[in-house]
Amino acid sequence: MRKTKNDPTLYFDYRDVKTLQRYVDAYGRLEPISKTGLTQKQQRQLAVAVKRARHLALLPFVA
Repeated sequence: MRKTKNDPTLYFDYRDVKTLQRYVDAYGRLEPISKTGLTQKQQRQLAVAVKRARHLALLPFVA
């Protein structure tokens, strides 16, 4: 999913771990908006998708 910031159809799916890992750093934390280049709404959707993926053990929790 290689879409731009201005694309209104950008959607983060919690099952798409490969895409979510692009926005998570080496320590398992979400990258800030300044690094991701997303809008605030997209960043919130990303956070929800990452939290769901963590809950289902698809992504690691922050230690």
